[in-house]
Amino acid sequence: MNTLVQFFTEHLAKILSKEAAIFIISVMPVLELRGGLIAASLLDIPYLKALVICILGNLVPIPFVLFFIEKLVLFLESNKHTERFARIFRSKVDKHKETIEKYNLFGLTLFVGIPLPGTGAWTGSIVAGLIHMNRRKAFLSIILGVLLAAAIMSVISYGILGTIIH
Repeated sequence: MNTLVQFFTEHLAKILSKEAAIFIISVMPVLELRGGLIAASLLDIPYLKALVICILGNLVPIPFVLFFIEKLVLFLESNKHTERFARIFRSKVDKHKETIEKYNLFGLTLFVGIPLPGTGAWTGSIVAGLIHMNRRKAFLSIILGVLLAAAIMSVISYGILGTIIH
């Protein structure tokens, strides 16, 4: 992920302000807030400013994903050219479904908040949308998960580990 973050940081910072670059990185699937905070530390953006921008960037797409992912997947399943992709997509969601359903909203919060590959607000909202979780409760869980991820990534990006990595 660091290579991807460095790539986008380098290229976006050439054409946008530093703040806009970390916002866009935080919106992106896979990179999300985690990548945004790493990029912010590389760009020497003050911590609190970076934190607010990255949290907002990570949360912007989530309501859209929660409300429209089911419709998108159903559309993909109805088309013979994209049906296979939709089935693969659903099978990947099914891998996380049991864990999230078992622990419900707390599980969704942890799934979004613990910075591991394949987790995060995008994946959490996709799973929540496809398993028909209550959208308001899911959004609240995702917000809490993003805040947990922010706390963890703050230590990594701006804390002791951030000093070692630079």
